[in-house]
Amino acid sequence: MNGHKIENIAAVILYIEEHLNEKLDLDTVAKAVGYSKYHLHRMFTDTVGLTLHDYIQRRKLTEAAKLLVFSEKPIIEIALTAGYESQQAFASVFKAMYKQTPLEYRQNKFFYPLQLEFTLNKNLSVSDTVIQEISYAASADIPDWMNFITLVIDGFPCLDEAAHLEQVKQYIQRRQALVMRDGPVMTGAAAFSHQTGSIDFMAVHPQYRRYGAAKALLDFIMRNLLVGREVSITTFRTGDKADTGQREEYQRLGFAEAELLTEFGYPTQRLILPPKQEKGDNG
Repeated sequence: MNGHKIENIAAVILYIEEHLNEKLDLDTVAKAVGYSKYHLHRMFTDTVGLTLHDYIQRRKLTEAAKLLVFSEKPIIEIALTAGYESQQAFASVFKAMYKQTPLEYRQNKFFYPLQLEFTLNKNLSVSDTVIQEISYAASADIPDWMNFITLVIDGFPCLDEAAHLEQVKQYIQRRQALVMRDGPVMTGAAAFSHQTGSIDFMAVHPQYRRYGAAKALLDFIMRNLLVGREVSITTFRTGDKADTGQREEYQRLGFAEAELLTEFGYPTQRLILPPKQEKGDNG
């Protein structure tokens, strides 16, 4: 990917963060950074994997959710700060993304982000050797793993970072955690269970999703770690507006629908992948 292009999008993201409490849309941002809105739309979507509109909306809703939990500001004031003209309009979008009304979310007192500030890898490499660089995670990888979480948080509703950290330590101790790297940058990670045949966590750095990194992680697990096993994973249900493409990616990888679930109060669905058939396997 063109390094100059990445620098430009990094500047756009910085502008968004500095003006998050102001009116932000494609026209406003394009004018501020000196691009045509059509060029900015294509460039931003191509780099980040989200449209500028969706990224801004998710960032604003995340900050609104934070205010609901950690402040006593009236909901109408939070709605206006997030760019909505009425509390009703804000509540409608908030519930579609968080599965709770703003009042319910405030009463539950548990904050989790839809989208955190996107940090770009300005030295991105997409060679086949990078995509194949998969190894068992070690304790030394934990700080990078937790930083990586901030980039892929969109795929894990209700994720509690403190609880996840303790789980990661256990996966690493059991040799059930994998990492993929592009030099010093963590580009993918997965945690799985030998006992249940489930992939409990799998994520790819957004800049690498188009290059087959998820398939490489899955193939590694299926060929080396869960050989001959049916594999399961949970993700968003059909039509969930908070889904930024995870469900579609899993289905593209061959996962099929199984039962509907509710995890940590959030509606999800279990997907299953049948055992991998190797060449010459008559089974």
